[in-house]
Amino acid sequence: MTIPRVFVSYSHDSQAHKQWVLEFATRLRKVGVDASLDQWDLGPGDDIPHFMERSLATADRVIMVCTENYVQKANAGTGGVGYEKMIVTSDLMKTIDSNKVIPVIRQGGRPELPTFLKSKLYIDFSREDQFEESFDNLTRSIHNAPLFQKPEISNSPFEPVAAAFKRTGDPQLELMKHLMHTFEQMRNREYIPYKYVAERWPGSRAMFDILLEGAKDSGLIRMPTSSVIEITIKGKMYAVENKIVE
Repeated sequence: MTIPRVFVSYSHDSQAHKQWVLEFATRLRKVGVDASLDQWDLGPGDDIPHFMERSLATADRVIMVCTENYVQKANAGTGGVGYEKMIVTSDLMKTIDSNKVIPVIRQGGRPELPTFLKSKLYIDFSREDQFEESFDNLTRSIHNAPLFQKPEISNSPFEPVAAAFKRTGDPQLELMKHLMHTFEQMRNREYIPYKYVAERWPGSRAMFDILLEGAKDSGLIRMPTSSVIEITIKGKMYAVENKIVE
């Protein structure tokens, strides 16, 4: 199993905020996330810009803890936050649809993101009573384990009319069998009542009408009016040739 690497970017607003970030990053490591944090990985004498560059380059995801102070520094391009913003912005320009950066809101008032992150979907950690839900959302995203899996798409329930005809055999033949059967029963009539055969057709009326139009185009039937059907000589020959009648 590949362990995701995450770099936690934040501003040193206060000792209480640094403690919150430390506990936050510690908990990430306890759920299988290799979280990198300056409080662990940066010591006296270390090169700060090099640490930032290396951490951002090797991370699979970057969590930006956005407080009011962090947003101000990112927008102004000052301090370590400004330097990290410059590196991340350069990386984002290469892959504009990248989801590498995850903004985390840690603010008391109206949520604000740095200008370069305005289009990103953030996770709200501003309320302690919703911490567990937010943390679960975050770690699922990092582990690529969403709570709801997108279901597989099924085949379309619809198909072209021609395909439906093919599935049931020769539709024209079935229609002519139906018409000839009625015609043979009505010995003294040349015209078949449309309503009579339509009501006894085993399929839908819509399909029946489509097949009638096809038979008319083929010259197998004619309809002097919309209420009657006449089987033409060609239609009767078709019936004989296809052994519908003898």
